[in-house]
Amino acid sequence: MTTVLLTGFGAFAGDGSNPSGEAVGLVSSRWSGPEVLITAVLPVTFDGAAATLRTLIDTHAPDVVIAAGLAGGRAAIGVERVAVNLVDARIPDNDGAQPIDEPSIAGAPDARFSSLPVKAIVQAITDAGLPAELSYSAGTFVCNHVFFHALELAATGVRAGFIHVPWDAEHAPADAASLPLRGIATALEIAVRTTLATPVDVRAVGGTLD
Repeated sequence: MTTVLLTGFGAFAGDGSNPSGEAVGLVSSRWSGPEVLITAVLPVTFDGAAATLRTLIDTHAPDVVIAAGLAGGRAAIGVERVAVNLVDARIPDNDGAQPIDEPSIAGAPDARFSSLPVKAIVQAITDAGLPAELSYSAGTFVCNHVFFHALELAATGVRAGFIHVPWDAEHAPADAASLPLRGIATALEIAVRTTLATPVDVRAVGGTLD
């Protein structure tokens, strides 16, 4: 039986909710299989998120790992292509930790590419009428840290990656770009389904000039 691990994050920096965690819960509530879907909400802490992810992967041995997180300044679903082995925290995490210029994993490569069919996912989400884009930077905070750990922890043949989501319209700060929570959940479910159905990514333009 194919097993999928889908994670989001909990609330951060005084916010009452986090759309990535809320959307993951919504995907779980309406999942119809036949694959086994394991969902979890990770803490917004460097140590806690990495440790929780490791435990989930060790326990469930998933075939697909997709982590999601909030990118509050974005207006589209961002399918991340590359994780860097760097932690450079502009602000403290929920534990008060603020590591600067440290590796996510000492001795690991400087960067790793997503093993998800990232271009096919962007196309499928766009075809569903939701804004989506290929992203080449997951930042240097806990999201990128989890992304890099997912790629390092994934066993041979396991596909792993990260998706950034905008604010949900139900809880977005004033004037912030947002999408309805159900739309964010739909995008994450499309990402899972597209990964399961697409063994080799499509060949399509996805580069950027800046």
